[in-house]
Amino acid sequence: MTLFDGISSRLIDTDRLSVNILERVGDDPENSAENTIVFIHGNVSSSLFWQELMQDLPSDLRVIAIDLRGFGGTESLPVDATRGVRDFSDDVHATLEALGIETAHLVGWSMGGGVVMQYALDHPVLSLTLQAPVSPYGFGGTRRDGSRLTEDDAGCGGGGANPDFVQRLIDRDMTDESPTSPRSVFRSGYVAPGYASDHEDVWVESMNTTSTATGNYPGDGVASENWPGFAAGAIGVLNTMAPRYFNTSGLIDLAEKPPILWVHGTADAIVSDASYFDLNHLGAVGIVPGWPGADVAPAQEMVAQTRDVLDAYRAAGGAVTEVSLDGVGHAPHLERPAEVRRALLEVIGYIGHPASPAPPTEAIILSSWD
Repeated sequence: MTLFDGISSRLIDTDRLSVNILERVGDDPENSAENTIVFIHGNVSSSLFWQELMQDLPSDLRVIAIDLRGFGGTESLPVDATRGVRDFSDDVHATLEALGIETAHLVGWSMGGGVVMQYALDHPVLSLTLQAPVSPYGFGGTRRDGSRLTEDDAGCGGGGANPDFVQRLIDRDMTDESPTSPRSVFRSGYVAPGYASDHEDVWVESMNTTSTATGNYPGDGVASENWPGFAAGAIGVLNTMAPRYFNTSGLIDLAEKPPILWVHGTADAIVSDASYFDLNHLGAVGIVPGWPGADVAPAQEMVAQTRDVLDAYRAAGGAVTEVSLDGVGHAPHLERPAEVRRALLEVIGYIGHPASPAPPTEAIILSSWD
């Protein structure tokens, strides 16, 4: 069973597409915006990943997790990457409209962090929780200040996907026989070494719901004269985060600034200043041959970029809380659920159920800026 106790799913018909959502049985559909939390998953995953956290949140909240297009049970319509992640964020807005939810607290993981940032640029939100989010300047191909390395975003987008991994998604591979199987990628990329769960089959099944139809994952690529020989295309999931299309640093200039919680782990292999999913870093460490050097193709400083943008957000009057978890990988809500739960309840201003557990001493709360 992929649905946990107390979690139900249903399809929502919107004016854009049919969207699958997860809800908790017994949640009040008339709950106030202040008590409504909406979860958005990341790339190569689905709403199934949120179930443990959904179960653990207080029962007087309304909790919803949405499958993005091409993931989980939502329609796999093509993604126009030239709009950045706006196809995804517009789908989320259409879903909330269909549910009669005008605003809410949004939680986004990885690519989903980019989706909720874009959503906040276009619509009012009560708070943003960014868990291991994509940099506000996209994925790959930028210097620390967000400036692009090449005009065509060489090394970014759909051309960088591993073909064997894509084929194993198509085959819904549940084995660990290859480093490129979804299960192996989950263990090496999504979580830190040592993490174990009785629900690993559910997490891998969630990854295997990823649509590989044209216009979904991974997307197209084009030839480039720049190293490593390909650049971002115009359709599909990975291209949505190419820096030519994606930039959410405009959060700094929002007139109404929702409070932001940024949660990340120090052992994240995907979103870091030395990401093993960044072609430039792989070139620097000799995994991808022909690297032209740090002057031409520096590794993207993803965490530093996020911190810089959130520093500027705070300086412009926004409230930001950063929670850095030592030794945690790309999925803090799986690896350290108590800390994530407590931080989330604090950022939404939750009052009630005083039994929120204090975080263990290993949690490092770096800063809370008002």
